[in-house]
Amino acid sequence: MTEPASPDLLEPQGQSFAPRPKKRDVHGWVVLDKPVGMTSTHAVAVVKRAFSAKKAGHAGTLDPLASGLLPIALGEATKTVPFVMDGRKAYQFTVAWGTQTDTDDAEGRVIATAETRPDEQAITALLPQFTGTISQVPPKFSAIKIAGERAYDLARDGEDVVLEARPVEIDALRIVSHSPETTTFEAECGKGTYVRAIARDLGVALGCLGHVVHLRRTRVGPFAIADAVSVETLRESPESAAATLLPVKTALSLIPEVVVHKDAAMRLKRGQSVLLRGREVPIESPAIYATSGGVLIAIGTVEQGELVPHRVFNL
Repeated sequence: MTEPASPDLLEPQGQSFAPRPKKRDVHGWVVLDKPVGMTSTHAVAVVKRAFSAKKAGHAGTLDPLASGLLPIALGEATKTVPFVMDGRKAYQFTVAWGTQTDTDDAEGRVIATAETRPDEQAITALLPQFTGTISQVPPKFSAIKIAGERAYDLARDGEDVVLEARPVEIDALRIVSHSPETTTFEAECGKGTYVRAIARDLGVALGCLGHVVHLRRTRVGPFAIADAVSVETLRESPESAAATLLPVKTALSLIPEVVVHKDAAMRLKRGQSVLLRGREVPIESPAIYATSGGVLIAIGTVEQGELVPHRVFNL
């Protein structure tokens, strides 16, 4: 006897389900203004669904507590992700004084308190110690791997996580506003810098402790918050989503470009080196990209006067 179908699998009377849209080859960058509460993985899924894209990935995780700029690569743009992740970043963040948490932000458990509060003059006097190349210990709740395990997974399991200090670059750190209980800062920094660690270390140095209660990323590499689009706009219509797509080579605006003729472009696409001529060939740059007829062809390095392709694009 055949069992009846599960009620969950039966189509309701009078209703029909629209087929899922077919996945497409979509290439380019979407600069998302990620809202608070959304994970970076969920944000990628939202963008991928809006474009019915086959392939997508993000350029640098943004914690659920944080909002702001999350660059998302579609299709061939995923090959340029490292160039965005290596770029400078900018943040605006607010530190609440008097409390330290185990995560260095508002999601964590309080582990220490202090009665004192810093005045603006004391904070300003300390900021030079937090600019330039400094030594920073990452938060225990971070994505850094220890013996193959994420530090945050070990910390959540109750293990004693010990992370080594490492050099990071902070180009600028300035006060935006100050009150007795909180201070809002703007920071411009390099890859691997943790804003939560800046807040933690400022609080310790001031003798008042502190943790991040608000964090917003405003720049990643060549992308600025002015380029960003909201989740709501992406969900409005396919037309509004398509208008937000930036070219793949937008991610490469910080490295030199060389224009090659059609024959050289074909060689590069086959993974073969091509000889570069002219006085303006950027031989000193660690990476360059080649275009032909305005189309991105390859990313590579210049070795003995030749462009050696390392990434080839199918656009």
